[in-house]
Amino acid sequence: MQREIGRFHSLDVLELGTHSAILDGEDWGRLPLERRQCPDSLAVGDVLQVFAYLDTSGHPAITTLTPAAQLGEVAWLEVVEVNDLGAFVDWGLPRDLFVPFAEQQHPLKKGAHTLVKVYVDNQGRLAGSTRIDHWIDDTTPDLKQGQRVSVMIAERTELGYKAIINHECWGLLYSNELYQRVRKGQVLDAFVQRIRNDGRIDLSLNQPGFSKTKMDGISAKILDRLQENDGFLALTDKSPPREIYAMFGVSKKVFKQAIGALYKRRVITLERDGIRIA
Repeated sequence: MQREIGRFHSLDVLELGTHSAILDGEDWGRLPLERRQCPDSLAVGDVLQVFAYLDTSGHPAITTLTPAAQLGEVAWLEVVEVNDLGAFVDWGLPRDLFVPFAEQQHPLKKGAHTLVKVYVDNQGRLAGSTRIDHWIDDTTPDLKQGQRVSVMIAERTELGYKAIINHECWGLLYSNELYQRVRKGQVLDAFVQRIRNDGRIDLSLNQPGFSKTKMDGISAKILDRLQENDGFLALTDKSPPREIYAMFGVSKKVFKQAIGALYKRRVITLERDGIRIA
């Protein structure tokens, strides 16, 4: 399998020197790695995971440092320099990632943060783009309703927040279903709430549907918090959703289901201004 710039690879250690180790890059040849980046226990014959990129001469190079994003991924990065060539963003490697003017959605300024997609330019070098809509699809056949995904908050809309799902496609978190503050560039676990007829994806930070395991977990949290507060909590099914989420990390609907189940089991009593252990 041909190795690819901009990704992690597992390479065999061929030699160990005073200042560097030599790894087998196969079609890339023998690749040096600074000894200070190597584990102390490294030995010839070991396999080491490294990130591959092109050095200033355009030759393959490797590092054990971890960039904020691999090829094809999106990250929230700081602009550290702007010059006549374009902008440079800090992505966790000694050599900053170049964002050419043609790939800037808006002119970048030093000190600002922006979403950046890592791609390979026409010279085979890694570069960044803030023109995220050009790289991210609106739909994907790979997701199913209820599936857990990783999302990155991108921008606010009239309905809620656009989010990038698994670095691949767009999804939407509706404002009226959000019970916590979110910010641009934030990475969260989410769930596919529904896939619309046009293939576009609605997201939720709460797992859809009723789950006995989920209810048992929330019920246990409620009982633990009651015991910590002398058997009483000033929360009811009329409490604001944000207060409920801040305490238990669930939606108001899930909270109401949990206290309803506890009430039916006669574990708690419901009072006008809160709930109490029975």
